[in-house]
Amino acid sequence: MKVYPTAGIRNIALVGHGGTGKTSLAEAMLFNTGATKRMGKVDDGNTVSDFYPEEIRKKITISASLVPCEYRDHKINLLDTPGYSDFYFEVVGAMRVADAMVVLMSASAGVEVQTEVVWEDYSDVPKMVFINKMERENADFYKSLDDLKSKFSNNIVPVQLPIGKEAGFKGVVDLIKMKALMFEAGSGKVTEADIPADMADEVETYKEALIEAAAEANDDLLTKYLEGEELSDAEVLAGIKEAAGNGSAVFVFCGSAYNNMGIKPLMDFIVDCAPNPSFNPLVKGKDIENLPLSAQVFKTIADPYVGRLTVFRVFTGKIKSESVIYNVNKEKDEKISQLLVMTGKEQSPVPELNAGDIGALAKLTATTTGDTLAVKGGEALPALEFPQPTLSMAIEPKSKGDEDKLSGALQRLLEEDPTIKVEKNVETKQTILSAMGDTHVEILVERLQKKFGVDVISKEMKIPYRETIRGTVEAEGKHKKQTGGHGQYGHVWIKFEPTDEKFVFADNVFGGSVPRNYFPAVEKGLIEAMEEGVLAGFPVTNIKATLYDGSYHSVDSSEMAFKLAARLAYKKGLEMAKPVILEPIMNVEIEIPENFMGDIIGDLNSKRGRVLGMEPAGRKQMVKAQVPQAEMARYTIDLKSMTQGRGKFKMEFSHYEEVPAQYADKIIDKAKQEKEEKEK
Repeated sequence: MKVYPTAGIRNIALVGHGGTGKTSLAEAMLFNTGATKRMGKVDDGNTVSDFYPEEIRKKITISASLVPCEYRDHKINLLDTPGYSDFYFEVVGAMRVADAMVVLMSASAGVEVQTEVVWEDYSDVPKMVFINKMERENADFYKSLDDLKSKFSNNIVPVQLPIGKEAGFKGVVDLIKMKALMFEAGSGKVTEADIPADMADEVETYKEALIEAAAEANDDLLTKYLEGEELSDAEVLAGIKEAAGNGSAVFVFCGSAYNNMGIKPLMDFIVDCAPNPSFNPLVKGKDIENLPLSAQVFKTIADPYVGRLTVFRVFTGKIKSESVIYNVNKEKDEKISQLLVMTGKEQSPVPELNAGDIGALAKLTATTTGDTLAVKGGEALPALEFPQPTLSMAIEPKSKGDEDKLSGALQRLLEEDPTIKVEKNVETKQTILSAMGDTHVEILVERLQKKFGVDVISKEMKIPYRETIRGTVEAEGKHKKQTGGHGQYGHVWIKFEPTDEKFVFADNVFGGSVPRNYFPAVEKGLIEAMEEGVLAGFPVTNIKATLYDGSYHSVDSSEMAFKLAARLAYKKGLEMAKPVILEPIMNVEIEIPENFMGDIIGDLNSKRGRVLGMEPAGRKQMVKAQVPQAEMARYTIDLKSMTQGRGKFKMEFSHYEEVPAQYADKIIDKAKQEKEEKEK
């Protein structure tokens, strides 16, 4: 693949709900440009962009992939993105490097959830819409168009009208050329013809709407249009190009990606009207080709055989093979050996890449997703803001000896996926994997097994409960043992009471009944004992222990004896001091469309949640609440179900609170059962 100048590059993200045909559209474009000899099919598992085993098995896009194609002396960098919410972080990375997007929708299904999400999140990005699957039963172009306008805005304008419908779909009227374009299924071939006579009225109506959208993009054209002057074809085209570039209008196409119908006209529009990389908001108004190098990593691929692949976009300047670049975020030099361009999983070497282009580098040592690569003294580009993981599961290796192997494999996954978190919970002794949803967890577990050879079991995460006391008691602990020779003797009286601090140890001993040199042993004995409570074995917190009396033996007393005496006093004292279970309470923020408010509030109440308030969040509502962590374990799945996938949430730890008695009994019973099973 040759090196292209900035003006000859188009970076286009293919976005939309799962199953709308993004991967099929990429396949058709590759075929039409001669990059492939035949079109791959998602059902056959042989597409260029869906190459991971789990993508082939599930027949969905999981990872955003780069698919460049060369057309009319331009390079179109297509970014095929997932359409499922669990993998939305892949869309975030792709949208950082795209200059425009093609939004796909099914002609029979209309606007679906993930289409809404990406449209709203990237409302300022120039868009084109491709109404796909026109050959399907119940396909309706005009109904789809109305759905787009009602959900988003009125600046959505067709540049094509379909000829025929469902199985009879055979072409479109091109409202720019004012010609009929007839399609040959499969080949991508387009033949010009006269506009069907029975479409004259609707063609005239939509042509006028197109001229109006073109005029509104430019003040001079708008003045001319409003004064009743006719705009020339060249002026209309110039207005369309300006509107497409600045996003003031969204232009609509239609066809069948699966049958390669209507794809070439879309490609022509991308070349003629989509913005080139110098229009990107991060660099707009700059002479980007002649500035020093500034590139950003938007994706990392962890390959167990090749090593780490770093995928980036050049925002300014150029990057060359066999050179040294500077990682601004890590403040380290990185040596480049070979510069690559990716086509799905295939890699091709190139000598250099210009501003606006997208490439890859192998085996960088310090660089991770989001980092800026530049010249020394360069500034970091704005950070990528990925969504926070919302579903946590405990994982452990099936084979006991695979702990180290699992740790290494998880490290590789963390390099590749910026949204997952791995944490070793010291209280529950579990390794916690946090991800974007149940499908995301399933894919990660599959990757650990197939990519890194580690079989794992996923379990529900244990809640890190704690125990404390509500009463004040005094308890005696006496450890006395005679075993021939030196015996063991330690004797303490300790007062236990609640406190706001995690643990306070005090002494109030008079007359030397317990020598001072044994105080640290008493304190240590208590700290060790607090790792396990008397109700269910959870760690104990918020206790003040005051050593106030006891006795010792001049020969048999020792630090160990006083440690053991302290533990005996602790066990006895806590059982009498009204022990209770504490649970973690989370601060939760839930963003939802207003029509789901009643369901969400009702559900939070059923989860023992406290609603703290509601406030507008753009076109949605934000509900703030505090909810026990135990009730939030599968909230990602619940919220998706309640809001048809339109809600999102984030949560963080707030504080601990006492568990109501009826729930505490169940927690205690479960803990006892687990302990018995462990001891078997």
